[in-house]
Amino acid sequence: MWSITDEGRAAYDRFPDPLQFAQEAARLYRKWRAEQPEDEEVEQEASAGPSTTVEEAEESAWTEIEERLTNMPPYDFQELVAGLLRGMGYHVAWVAPPGPDRGIDVIAFSDPLGIRGPRIKVQVKRTDRIQVREIRSFMSVLAEGDVGIFVSTGGFTKDSEDEARNQERRRIMLLDLRRLFDLWVEHYDRIPELARQFLPLKRLHFLAPTD
Repeated sequence: MWSITDEGRAAYDRFPDPLQFAQEAARLYRKWRAEQPEDEEVEQEASAGPSTTVEEAEESAWTEIEERLTNMPPYDFQELVAGLLRGMGYHVAWVAPPGPDRGIDVIAFSDPLGIRGPRIKVQVKRTDRIQVREIRSFMSVLAEGDVGIFVSTGGFTKDSEDEARNQERRRIMLLDLRRLFDLWVEHYDRIPELARQFLPLKRLHFLAPTD
């Protein structure tokens, strides 16, 4: 049975947002690891085995990637999303310049001239979880035949996910940070070099654990 401590309650009061809570927990863990005696750390890693090493590496890598994306300047993040669309084979016709964007940050098409449908409209938000009212506001700028993509670093509430899922006349896709990153990895080799600089990746190989 698990129970919450007074320190846990204080931490929750300070970081009610789950994403911020996880980021702070990861930061404190890295700080604690750095303060451990070198010999003790080496001994722990040696006894942990390959599977633990891989898990720790994945956790550490994701934490750094998450921090980079959530702290990225808004217009850089916008360009990152546009770069991903280009890597997926879409033709980006417009990326919103600094200033009011009227709810649309990127417009893309399936072909260079925009003759074949659909038109893709993208809204990018670096904020807390998106509420259902923001999904409805975004849908109001989608014409019939448009496809909407809503990207949010903070994720989406259940109500907003249900609203998008139950649409019959509007096609809308929600991308949280994890889904965005998975697409970035999947299409990384085809993303333009300039766009890759916003989130450069390097492949590493680990010894697979055996039974």
